[in-house]
Amino acid sequence: MSSDFPCTGCGACCRSILLSAQTKWLDRGDGVCRYFDENKSICTVYENRPDVCNVRTMYDRYYKFRFNWPDFVAINQEACVKIISIFSKQ
Repeated sequence: MSSDFPCTGCGACCRSILLSAQTKWLDRGDGVCRYFDENKSICTVYENRPDVCNVRTMYDRYYKFRFNWPDFVAINQEACVKIISIFSKQ
């Protein structure tokens, strides 16, 4: 089992944090995460990012008893597609 989530690094989730009640506290005031560097399209605290931003941590902590890892990855990839779709319409 791969422990890595296949993130593309597009930053759409970091630009759309108001879509989730779990990440609203990261809003810098415009719907973008306070830790996201838009110029470089990177998380400035990636190595120490909040747990809610780490798919593997969230799986291990809250979801491993409900889903297997491949299914959880698929669910999160579907969410990514939806976020990218919403973000691309803005």
